[in-house]
Amino acid sequence: MNAPLKRTPLFASHEALGARLVPFAGWEMPIQYQGILAEARAVRSASGIFDVSHMGRFFLQGSAATALLEWVVTNGVSDLEPGRARYTLLCNEAGGILDDAIFYRLEENQYLLVANAANTQTIWNWLQHWTRRFGEVEMADRTNETAMIACQGPDASGFLETLLGADVAPRPFRFAQVDIGGAPVMVARTGYTGEDGFEAILDAEQAVGLWARLLGLGAVPCGLGARDVLRLEAGLPLHGNDIDTETNPVEAGLERFVRWDKDFCGAEALRRAKEEGPRRLLAGFRVDGRNIPRPGYDIQNIDGRRVGTATSGGYSPSLDTNIGLGYVDPALATPDTTLVIDIRGRSIEAQVVALPFYSRRRMKP
Repeated sequence: MNAPLKRTPLFASHEALGARLVPFAGWEMPIQYQGILAEARAVRSASGIFDVSHMGRFFLQGSAATALLEWVVTNGVSDLEPGRARYTLLCNEAGGILDDAIFYRLEENQYLLVANAANTQTIWNWLQHWTRRFGEVEMADRTNETAMIACQGPDASGFLETLLGADVAPRPFRFAQVDIGGAPVMVARTGYTGEDGFEAILDAEQAVGLWARLLGLGAVPCGLGARDVLRLEAGLPLHGNDIDTETNPVEAGLERFVRWDKDFCGAEALRRAKEEGPRRLLAGFRVDGRNIPRPGYDIQNIDGRRVGTATSGGYSPSLDTNIGLGYVDPALATPDTTLVIDIRGRSIEAQVVALPFYSRRRMKP
């Protein structure tokens, strides 16, 4: 018998707004409100808000917290100052990617690690496994006690100034502990859309108030469908599609998030993979016409030989074309290379392009 779906503190708000709710990673989540493409366009042109309370939120503290986190993540921890955040990967001993995450240094020996919803239990178990080695670490899973709201888009910075004041709003990959309407909120200048914006973490019972306040400022409610479109346009990988335990950071093009001069779980395997060179690389490509590449579709070279597999794909409203990600032979991952996607038995040409597909800096007039 399947366990009942969990609901975030904002579930009633989604129902009131007419959201289409679907199962996702054990949660009942809004996939869309007015429409996926309309919501994606709203984020690119103005602002949108997302309920991301389903993501795992783990708090770590203690004298060995830094050492533990340094071991389980690929990026550097010790040199990160309190008040800052950093994107990272968590790998197994073979170098496979268990998850990608953001961690925040709250105090000298106190951290918050935010994991993907589908990997919450896996990462929690992984952290617990390694605490036996490092000892003095207290961990708390506060996913159900807190809520998380993402506000993204060109207007988001203005909302921050309205809510916090210009002198308080944090800079990118920094955060601040603030008071909004009498509620303590952790506000981080982070996101998963390729736009400027922020993510707010607060006690569950305060979530409805902040959500309503952002709606009142003009933010458009957005579902997970728009979030997936936006992250794909920004060339951001989705765990379970573009990265997983069968891929490593070298072939996924994520080497810049690996601190090669430190020891961490999977370091030996990753150094070997880097030295030997990748057997495949994650590439972005555009597809002409109305053909959408879906995960699992075969990728071929112009001679019809299979050279890889698509991992993500969809229509880009920002670029008005279909785009995709997939792993291909390294020699074919160069921009302007012609590929062929097998879309339901039809051979459709695609062009490799540099990532990201969309950049707000490039799109400015």
